[in-house]
Amino acid sequence: MPGETKFKRRHRLRRKEIDVLSDAIEAVFGCPAFRETDNVEVGEPAGAQGRELVLVDGVPVAFYLDGKPILTVRGLLKYPPTKAFVEVDMGAVPFVVKGADVMCPGIVAADPAIEPDAIVWVRDTKNKKPLAVGRALVKGTAMPKPNKGKAVKTLHYVGDELWQFGN
Repeated sequence: MPGETKFKRRHRLRRKEIDVLSDAIEAVFGCPAFRETDNVEVGEPAGAQGRELVLVDGVPVAFYLDGKPILTVRGLLKYPPTKAFVEVDMGAVPFVVKGADVMCPGIVAADPAIEPDAIVWVRDTKNKKPLAVGRALVKGTAMPKPNKGKAVKTLHYVGDELWQFGN
């Protein structure tokens, strides 16, 4: 296919490997990932500088960060999470989808179980759809308060290179 991304390495996972991967994702996001019919592969795109992706039917649904699998925004859409959310008001959405870090004043709700340094996903208050994935900088209980400063360091967002890869 013209325009298809080339991989340095790419291989299909066995059921046991998929189960381990799914358990790790469920521990972070509270959602079971990967259905029996999913064709799950792991690959490193050429020029990705060591970034390994988890692909389902050729679409990146997760990436590895510090050796742990993290759902992409497309992965969050495919496997809806139940925890680790940070909800922002509609005024923050244009900034988040351009890759800005999430600031405390724009947060209207957050999972109270979030601890600093945890992986979280960012959603908008109107549609509850994922906008970004990031790393929490403060506790979830402190996020929706009228604080100043950053609450989430954005790692991946709608429209970035990883999002474009799925098109």
